[in-house]
Amino acid sequence: MMSIMKIFSSIILALVGGVIFVSQVKAFEINELKSATGIKAWLVEDHKNPIITIKFAFKGGTGQDPQNKEGLAYLTSGLLDEGAGSIKSLDFQKRLNKNSISMSFKVTRDYFHGSIVTLTETSDEAFRLLRLALISPRFDDESLNRVRNQMVVNLRNRKENPNRIAARAWWKASFGQHLYGRDKLGTETSLNKITSRDLKQFKERIFAQDNLVIGVVGDITSGHLKKKLDEIFGQLPKQAQVTELPNAEIKNFGQTIIVNREIPQSVVVFGHQGVLRSHPDWQAVTVLLEIMAGGFGSRLMKEIREVQGLTYSVSAYPLALDKAGLIIGTVSTVNERVAKSINLIRKSWKKFGESGPTEKEVRDARSYLNGSFGLLFTDSKKIAGILVSMQKNGLDVGYMKRRSELINQVSIRQLKQVAKRLFQHEKLTFSIVGQPVNINRTMPTSTIN
Repeated sequence: MMSIMKIFSSIILALVGGVIFVSQVKAFEINELKSATGIKAWLVEDHKNPIITIKFAFKGGTGQDPQNKEGLAYLTSGLLDEGAGSIKSLDFQKRLNKNSISMSFKVTRDYFHGSIVTLTETSDEAFRLLRLALISPRFDDESLNRVRNQMVVNLRNRKENPNRIAARAWWKASFGQHLYGRDKLGTETSLNKITSRDLKQFKERIFAQDNLVIGVVGDITSGHLKKKLDEIFGQLPKQAQVTELPNAEIKNFGQTIIVNREIPQSVVVFGHQGVLRSHPDWQAVTVLLEIMAGGFGSRLMKEIREVQGLTYSVSAYPLALDKAGLIIGTVSTVNERVAKSINLIRKSWKKFGESGPTEKEVRDARSYLNGSFGLLFTDSKKIAGILVSMQKNGLDVGYMKRRSELINQVSIRQLKQVAKRLFQHEKLTFSIVGQPVNINRTMPTSTIN
């Protein structure tokens, strides 16, 4: 039976960690530090609660999967907490649970992410288990087969999920043979080709000190953290063997893809080229997308939901990958209204590109973007994640203090210029899953399977 202290610790870890920074959004300081062996990290100290959160990312995600072994990175992320060193899978999980340690891994197209949240009193054990998971994961056959089977089931379920189908079709149609066009989970065929040796080789290539960024928040001093960084990450190779991906541009723009499914409501994913995070127009793009499709007061929501009553929700946002900048949106509506919804999106896109935003729209967008920024800092996990994202994007520790100023400095003239370049209605590609009425496909479904 779980002890009273164990229950209390679990409650503290789950609840208290979610409210420690609300009053400190503008007050906390980021400390850049380097360990004795050269491991760098950003730290936000907070000693009011006995919790430590570490998030980190290695450059190298699903884009590093070898041909015919797609899904390797994703499978690796699912196996790192399935035993390490001399500790087998079940015992590893028991130790995490006994000490109220939350350890997780996930993978994106460009990065391999890890996270650990621990109470201060059990942090030594947490950091030891994390080190083992990164340095000597077991990748036992039993665990490999079980997690692989789970991924296969997930793949089969995704084939019946309209949202997943629409997104998959959009990415495949837009990027074709580029690594961004592949499914992150791979295929049943590719997953079944992956061996324990493949997993170990991936780990050895990607997990290294020179492609690692770390964000830490909570009850730990800079001096103590430096020692722990060396303990956790000090045995990793100095240099990664990451394959540099080519720049990615949308090849098939202005297309309409239809994946037929007998469902009463169609799901639509749409988008076109955007800008990279490093582009000088990034702040302008952020403001423009907030005006165009950011929330209930946006142009698309007003026109398509409030005026026409075609859908409950429509949105679009800028997405910056390492090798491609995108604008991606979604909308869903009954099959008979899909054509009208898409036509209104194109029409609104065209008008926005030609005329840009109004002064009132700009004021409202600035106010919302600056006012809502503090909501990103309501718990240690979010803050640690932001510290990692800032480093990935090449930002300095002072960026958060300057962000509002950067948003406010974007002039309406600049916004109109950027809108004219960016919002090109004829380049929007629409991926539709359902049985839409009065819409013709321009790209056969066979090309995106």
